Amino acid sequence: MRRSSVRTRTTLAATVVVGVALLIAAVALVLTVRSSLHGAAESTAEQQAAAIAGQVDDGGLPAPGEADDEPDDVVWQVTDAEGRVLAASASLNGGAIPTEDGERARLSGGEHPYLVVTEDTAEGGEVAVAVSLEDVDETTAALALPLLLGLPVLVLVVGATTWLVVGRALRPVERIRTEVERISGSSLDRRVPEPAARDEVGRLARTMNAMLGRLQDASERQGQFVGDASHELRSPLASLRQAAEVAHAHPHALPEGELAETVLVESERMQSLVDQLLALTRAGEGPVRTPRTEVDVDDLVLAEVRRVARSGLATDTTGVGPGRVLGEPLALGRVVRNLVDNAARHAAARIAVSVAQHGETVVLAVDDDGPGVPTADRERVFERFVRLDEARARDAGGSGLGLAIVRAVVAGHGGSVAVESGALGGARFVVRLPSGAS
Repeated sequence: MRRSSVRTRTTLAATVVVGVALLIAAVALVLTVRSSLHGAAESTAEQQAAAIAGQVDDGGLPAPGEADDEPDDVVWQVTDAEGRVLAASASLNGGAIPTEDGERARLSGGEHPYLVVTEDTAEGGEVAVAVSLEDVDETTAALALPLLLGLPVLVLVVGATTWLVVGRALRPVERIRTEVERISGSSLDRRVPEPAARDEVGRLARTMNAMLGRLQDASERQGQFVGDASHELRSPLASLRQAAEVAHAHPHALPEGELAETVLVESERMQSLVDQLLALTRAGEGPVRTPRTEVDVDDLVLAEVRRVARSGLATDTTGVGPGRVLGEPLALGRVVRNLVDNAARHAAARIAVSVAQHGETVVLAVDDDGPGVPTADRERVFERFVRLDEARARDAGGSGLGLAIVRAVVAGHGGSVAVESGALGGARFVVRLPSGAS
């Protein structure tokens, strides 16, 4: 049964349920009609017995009627206290009615059973009336036969109708399945057909198309990411190869130590790029899964500001106040470092950092006095490998991944990051994190 199709299982279930329900209803109908007719016959017999008993009590006996080969539908007999028959219907032909009240009895010459009802007389005798159950049996048979023949036909009609209706309802599902089967990693632009009906199948198709759209976007982003990463890695590799080829072809062309210095600088650049790629990959895996601890954001900020201050850049930390969040210290440290490095890279002479707690939110802001970020690019700067100043970013060691890592880590901690115009005239990056600390 489990291996059969939904269409088959649904049809069988509907057929069985309807068949059982109709069978129960048919049996109940036949029994109800038979009980009603039986009650009507019993009521007729009781009325007749009461009337004859009253006539006997008045000193008379009813006329026996005409004799017949078969007893009438209603026959009677009157007996005295010793059980002798005083009078009876002529159609009994000398036969006797069993005097057991409420019992079915067979009378001599009768083809159908009779229902017997008795009534006592004032003299101690008894009146017995028998009513034929022929109408009850014939009516029951007349009702049962059509039901016996019609129920299987009706069940077959229900089964066929269910088979057709379910097949029609599942036809869009089969089209969806066929289309999905044709979709591969190289054809994620294909979509399943969407039925016009706004039912469950239609919602399924629209949901699957939305999912395919997300997969296509993710695949395109992944392809672009691989291409961009390959392009970024090609630059330091080309520098290394160029220096090595010059040193190999012209051993005395490079000053002493320049080859080693080139290798060291470019390898550090490659290591930084690979580290940031790994950090971005981990940050993009979703919410933080490592055990969370209480992290003092102000401590991270002060440590990073001291680091960049050694380069002679003016720093302002007067706005740094206490701010504690629950999170992963290394990841949040990378967020602070990337923002501070980004500000230091673009600042003309000064940066300012502030930390404040507003209710259940810790706000980190990093300002610089550089050229700022144009309004049209304030969302784009958080994308991977985006540089608004390509030449300066490369010379300063920027990879275009720092702000993408910031957004991914902050999102993984349930926060948000945005860029706006700062008080120093440059860019102002604002990070909001839920405190979550006691």
